[in-house]
Amino acid sequence: MPEKVKPALVLMNLGSPDSTAVADVRRYLREFLMDERVLDISYLSRFFLVNTVIAPFRAPKSAEAYQTIWTKEGSPLVSLTRQLKLALQKEIDVPIEIAMRYGSPSTKDAFDAIAKEHPEVNQVILLPLYPHYAMASYETAVVCAREVHKKGRYSFNISTIKPFYKEAGYLDALAESIRPYTDGDYDHLLFSYHGIPERQLVKVDPTGSHCLGSADCCTTNSEAHKTCYRHQCFETTRRVVELLNIPKDKYSISFQSRLGRTQWLRPYTDFRLAELPAEGKKKLLIVSPAFVSDCLETLEELAERGKETFMQVGGEQYTYIPCINVQASWVKTVAGWYNSISKGEKEMLLQ
Repeated sequence: MPEKVKPALVLMNLGSPDSTAVADVRRYLREFLMDERVLDISYLSRFFLVNTVIAPFRAPKSAEAYQTIWTKEGSPLVSLTRQLKLALQKEIDVPIEIAMRYGSPSTKDAFDAIAKEHPEVNQVILLPLYPHYAMASYETAVVCAREVHKKGRYSFNISTIKPFYKEAGYLDALAESIRPYTDGDYDHLLFSYHGIPERQLVKVDPTGSHCLGSADCCTTNSEAHKTCYRHQCFETTRRVVELLNIPKDKYSISFQSRLGRTQWLRPYTDFRLAELPAEGKKKLLIVSPAFVSDCLETLEELAERGKETFMQVGGEQYTYIPCINVQASWVKTVAGWYNSISKGEKEMLLQ
């Protein structure tokens, strides 16, 4: 008889420094930016840039930014991921661990905990908490998990949940988080996604020619859409505004958090925030669906600095809409995915 599946669930997120101390932030930046899928240039160029320019000079400024959002529980992103774990444990009777791609707890920490505390587990379901596919987020998380699993020679197998940018449960939870704000008075809703360099779209394009090959590449059916971050961001937005019945003239998309001088996905969020009031859009709602957990890029970059930019150029009302975090509908969605997968009912969610 085939061996009975005894699963566990690992929630994998980006990660944060261990503290707001400059040394911890510098260490975190080095780990993050030395990832070849994040800063995708030659090793020597990456090593020089990270260790002699970015880490030494950016760490103090980043430490100050982290200090504005740090809580008594520590990093908001890590804390919220822990809260998601605790909420899920009330919904599903299964071992659950959290792992960070960078920082603590590491993927190895999570796998070691399962192996030690739950030796009966023979199947780990990995959920990278990234709705959309990108080299610097989803792909690097999966590659890291597989490498750790191979080196650790664990007795369990691992299966990975695919990017869920168009899964109904995620979309419903996202729409639910936005709806209370759109019921009020506003001029515009800005969907601000984390940006990536345009070259990374081309690098993961399996056709080698579709992405950025034409003005309508993201709306023309292609195999490339399975790994196209830009298309997936557009698709999430399209489906959510349909759920919310938002007219085309009341929303738009932008991309934030660019680094360096290379061309990133456009339009840039900081540019749009400076332009919108002059277009008559003075009461703004802003949401960042690329993240399921609030973090530095949402709480400091959007909620704080974004508001300052918008209000200084004539904005009248600026409302940041939090991530879905541990929203009840999101918790039930993840629990439902796990239950369906463990019963063999939703294999299409796995890769």
